[in-house]
Amino acid sequence: MVEKIRWGLLSTANINRRVIPAIRMSARGELTAVASRSQAKSDAYAAQWEIPQAFGSYEAMLESDAVDAVYIGLPNRLHAEWSIKAMRAGKHVLCEKPFALTLAEVDEMTAVSQQTGMKLAEAFMYRHHPQTKIVGEWVRNGRLGDIVLVRSHFSFKLENLANVRMIPELGGGSLWDVGVYPLSLAQFVMGGAPQQVWGRQWVGASSGVDESFAGQMDYGNGRVAQISSGFRTPFHTWAEIIGTNGRLTLNRPFIGLDERRQLLFYHPDDTIEEVRVPQQELYLGEIEDMHAAIFDDQPNYLTLAETRNHIRTVLALYESAQTGRVVHLA
Repeated sequence: MVEKIRWGLLSTANINRRVIPAIRMSARGELTAVASRSQAKSDAYAAQWEIPQAFGSYEAMLESDAVDAVYIGLPNRLHAEWSIKAMRAGKHVLCEKPFALTLAEVDEMTAVSQQTGMKLAEAFMYRHHPQTKIVGEWVRNGRLGDIVLVRSHFSFKLENLANVRMIPELGGGSLWDVGVYPLSLAQFVMGGAPQQVWGRQWVGASSGVDESFAGQMDYGNGRVAQISSGFRTPFHTWAEIIGTNGRLTLNRPFIGLDERRQLLFYHPDDTIEEVRVPQQELYLGEIEDMHAAIFDDQPNYLTLAETRNHIRTVLALYESAQTGRVVHLA
């Protein structure tokens, strides 16, 4: 019999609806519990999703022996606090992006993971999908030549000011929410953090957060990444990686059903080749990656060093947008 990791959901956040099927689809995981800030809400959620155990507080689930690992989908401001509490309670942690809001938080979370021996990873589901891994292989093996430019965008329309994404105190803002996807893709393709960044934002008068953001990241040697994000326009996501030997375009690089996902290679003569991408449930990879880390002691595919660079770059982009100056990271 295959031993299984018992997963608990720390919160009843909407994102859980994506993670629940992936846990149940995985070979070495099972969903055993959910926690909310009220027992009634937790009971109702557990009944809706057929989850065996419901806890009326986050602390109660962490103190119990009901789970081995937790998925944290709380508002951004709470990611570090509850990741640390979970690891100190002996639970492995898959924390939704963005991992944290400061470098001090990232460093403390990393230190606690090392001290406790608990596995810890940032939940960037698209990084584990075959499409993204194919892009990485093409970049690393030189199929595209020297990478010159990465361009990427992610936006959707959001008008509800009560949504946590629109609340500054909870870590709201389009760059923190959907902009981190284009940012992380650029760093994956370019192999690290940029040398310097330039950012511009449009802050909503009522929300107080960046409802649109545009940034440019300079990687040196003529390598540039341009990213944008927003809550002001209808859903749209897209990415392009341009090299000296051709370019790749991704119509749905971060989200969407596999049958609607398309990866195209434009040859130097501008002929177009569709690259076959194996189908995989979008959130399954990050769950299986945690299982491999826990059971097999394999390093997480998305390293904490990469995660630290995500946060470091976001902070630099916000600093640039607020000061109107180019910000140097190197």
